[in-house]
Amino acid sequence: MSSSSTPKPARGNVIVDVEECKGCGLCVESCPPKCLELAPELSHYGVHPARYTGHDCTGCGICFYCCPEPGAITVYRRVAPHKPAVPQDATGQDASGDEHAATV
Repeated sequence: MSSSSTPKPARGNVIVDVEECKGCGLCVESCPPKCLELAPELSHYGVHPARYTGHDCTGCGICFYCCPEPGAITVYRRVAPHKPAVPQDATGQDASGDEHAATV
C-alpha cells in the first residue's frame, strides 16, 4: 500500500470553552487521533485547559462523551467534499465509452 504525502483534511472540528474546561485531561487521553492537548498557559481558574491542535480530528465525539463538564467541548463533523460525477452522454456512456451501471 502506498501512502500519500499530503495529509487528509480533518473530518471534524473541536471547540473547547476555556471558561468551562477544568483541565482534567480526560479528553486529551481519550482522543484516538491525539488531536487535543493541554494548553501551556493557565486559564483564569488556574488550570491548563484543553485545546484542539487544528488537525487530524475525525469528528468521533469521544472527547465530548468523556468530558465531565457539560458544555466544555463541542464537536462538529465536517461535510465531506462532493465527488464530481463522471459525465455521460445521452446513450449512458461516460467519456471512456463505458456504460454506467444505472443504465444497464
